[in-house]
Amino acid sequence: MQQQTFQNPVIDSDFPDPGIIQDGNYYYSYATNAAGKNIQVARSSDLVHWEMLSDALPALPSWAVQGGSYVWAPDVIKIGNQYVMYYTLRDSQTNVQCVSVAVSDKPEGKFKDTSTKPLICQADQGGTIDPSPFRDGDKLYLYFKNDGNSIGLTTYLWVQELSADGLSVTGKPTQLIHNDKSWEGDLVEAPNMFKHNGKYYLFFSANSYANETYAVGYALCQSPTGPCEQAAENPVLASQMKKSPFVIGPGGQTVFQLGDQTWIIYHAWNTNPDGSRGDSRCMWLDRVTWQDDKPHIQGPTTQPQPVPSVKGSQGELGR
Repeated sequence: MQQQTFQNPVIDSDFPDPGIIQDGNYYYSYATNAAGKNIQVARSSDLVHWEMLSDALPALPSWAVQGGSYVWAPDVIKIGNQYVMYYTLRDSQTNVQCVSVAVSDKPEGKFKDTSTKPLICQADQGGTIDPSPFRDGDKLYLYFKNDGNSIGLTTYLWVQELSADGLSVTGKPTQLIHNDKSWEGDLVEAPNMFKHNGKYYLFFSANSYANETYAVGYALCQSPTGPCEQAAENPVLASQMKKSPFVIGPGGQTVFQLGDQTWIIYHAWNTNPDGSRGDSRCMWLDRVTWQDDKPHIQGPTTQPQPVPSVKGSQGELGR
């Protein structure tokens, strides 16, 4: 029997900054605004064929700038019987990007945000973007970035503990890493914590999302709240500009576990026939292998790859 294959991208439309959860037999991926929606959501039973659903968050809270262009980088986690979404939007009072939270009783939404103010908003540090939740035992954490590059400041990746219901933060935020490596340019962003073999890996993106300098690295952390040390071999996922088909600006990643296999979804720009950058960031899927407890991203792949094995993978994705 011939092995089934797939080829990137798995969502061939504008679907930036993808996050993912599993619910029963389906996977749900969430993405930055496009196609007239505040929050995009797509559903799949095999991680390869995706059905686009309606707007996961049709209404924004009253304190936010209305209109979807400022709604970015959603991520969802199931807490109890609720699906909790963390996402970025613009605060009309400070006119910077901030993080808020919305809830739904179904993974596809409709998510509702009843807040009267942002969950996190580091206005004096450029704002706050790219929230990403992480569960470790009975504790919940939220990772995010201060949007320092928007006002000429250093960007840091941060973590702050969440309440048991995920709807508020507790304690004070902790700085983890900042853009102090040459390949990172003006920024680090898109934090995504992943636990493997008892160790903590903070994946992140860096440099300019709009061109081939954008790439993915990771830091090895001693705990969910650090300290963290960036890997010497960074970046571990980068543009491929040596031969056609070119791959431009991979990033906005989420790493997850499916059975005994680790995977990564991320976005990369579509390309024009002449190889130049297009106008959409499509969703890609690739394997991650481990050697001596170091992650090796098998991508970006442009050739056919074996499809994921989703049998026996019921329950929450390993994050």
